[in-house]
Order: sequence, then structure tokens, then C-alpha cells
Amino acid sequence: MASLFQINKGVSKPIVFKGLKAQYIAYLAIGLVLLLLAFAILYISGLGLLVLLPVIIILGSALFVLTFRLSRRFGEHGLMKFFAKRALPRYLRFSSRRIFTGLKYPVNHFK
Repeated sequence: MASLFQINKGVSKPIVFKGLKAQYIAYLAIGLVLLLLAFAILYISGLGLLVLLPVIIILGSALFVLTFRLSRRFGEHGLMKFFAKRALPRYLRFSSRRIFTGLKYPVNHFK
């Protein structure tokens, strides 16, 4: 007898589009929208096309290269982990033992 329900395989897999993983798709989309807005604003302000087009093309190429490089290097959650690790202090320094003597349970209680 055939199954009545469709099985969704890979529900928890990250979104991948042309090699970009997860949030890097959004980063690329936001960057492209910002480039479009920059082009429109600079064109309306009177900057010539011969100056404007090479600048936008170079910035767009740099955006693509940087986004694909970040996606390949860090993966789905690696960039967030990288910044979180950089935010941790190298060491903690305590001037008194009061924080440890006031603990309710000994250290090996939860083993």
C-alpha cells in the first residue's frame, strides 16, 4: 500500500544556493541592493557613467568574491562562532575568593 504522507527529507539542512550557505545568501542580497541604491544616488547626483560603472562593477565583484570566500571558509554558523570567540576575554581575574566560597554546591556535585 502506498504511503499517504510525503516524507520531507533534509528538513533541518541549511539553505544552499549556488554554493552559498545559509545567511550568506542574505548578505549577498543586501549588498546587491545597497550597490543598486548607491548607483542610483550617485547617478542622480550627476556623476558620469564612465566613472560610475567601473566603480560599481569592481565593488560588486568584490562583494561576490568576499561573500563566497566567507561561505566557503566559515560555513553555516562559523562566522557567528568566530565573532563570539573573539568577544570572549582572554582571562578572568578575581581579587577575592568570596565568589567561590559562597557557592551552594561543591564542584563535583553534578557528576
